[in-house]
Amino acid sequence: MADEMTDLILAISSQDLDERHEAEERLVAIGEDAVLPLIEVLIDGDAGARWYAGRVLARIGAPAIRPLILTMIVEQDTQFRRYAAAALGSMGETAVEPLIEAFSSEDRELRGFIALALCRIGEPARGPLKRLAGEGDEVQRSCARLTLWKMGEEGINDLVSSLDAGKAT
Repeated sequence: MADEMTDLILAISSQDLDERHEAEERLVAIGEDAVLPLIEVLIDGDAGARWYAGRVLARIGAPAIRPLILTMIVEQDTQFRRYAAAALGSMGETAVEPLIEAFSSEDRELRGFIALALCRIGEPARGPLKRLAGEGDEVQRSCARLTLWKMGEEGINDLVSSLDAGKAT
């Protein structure tokens, strides 16, 4: 399996589009066992390999969420974090709660990438962010409010209503 995984990981950077797509499909089918090798590509790969690894991780979905977030906590490389946040943001609603939990990190840059992922998720993240804007600790509230603001008009409406609700208590 290790040799097959290595071959598939190499193939996602292939110039042959059919080979690349076949490798992606097989890695998605492997699922959770492919997550850590793909995260390694996000850390050490070139831009093309990182992009495809992130795409496969996004398609694997839930099994990749926690390992990606945990690696974002310990891995300081901005490019890695950018690709990891894009992958998490592409996973949609399933990633919202774990991402919101990551707002408790003391790492400002990490919180920024978490906000980008939540913005990419959009609508499914608005309700949980609105709740956090009124219930979390000071840092979490601030992160939630800034993320809602970054979401644009709909997020700003939620931000204003969360601030109004806070005044009433």
